[in-house]
Amino acid sequence: MGMDMKPSRFTEEQIIGILREHEAGAKTADVCHQHGISSAPFYKWKGNTAEVSDAKRLKALEDENAKLKKLLAEAMLDNAMLKEIATKNGDARRQARGRRSPAFRVRGERAAGVYGDWSGPHVGPLPSQASRR
Repeated sequence: MGMDMKPSRFTEEQIIGILREHEAGAKTADVCHQHGISSAPFYKWKGNTAEVSDAKRLKALEDENAKLKKLLAEAMLDNAMLKEIATKNGDARRQARGRRSPAFRVRGERAAGVYGDWSGPHVGPLPSQASRR
């Protein structure tokens, strides 16, 4: 059978307070004397809280890392979508340039009803009048 540890007469909050006094610069011997303990439980507490705080810090870093990875993945997806949209818009522009609208095709032609071979005053009836005769 294993030996059971004697329960501490200090609460977790009290132990953390004692350890913080030491972290604030108080000497180990002074902190132990002030609280009526030997250095053995002090170092045991210090070791346990270091393991716990390291585990908590590791968990916090892992959580933050997961959040950052998610944000990066979302940003990369947004970037890919924007590139795809830009490519499609660029393709549409290139296609539009290739096939000009009818307004551009008639460039150089005269307005409707005005003939391109008209070099001066027209003699004779206009074609619409000639068809009526």
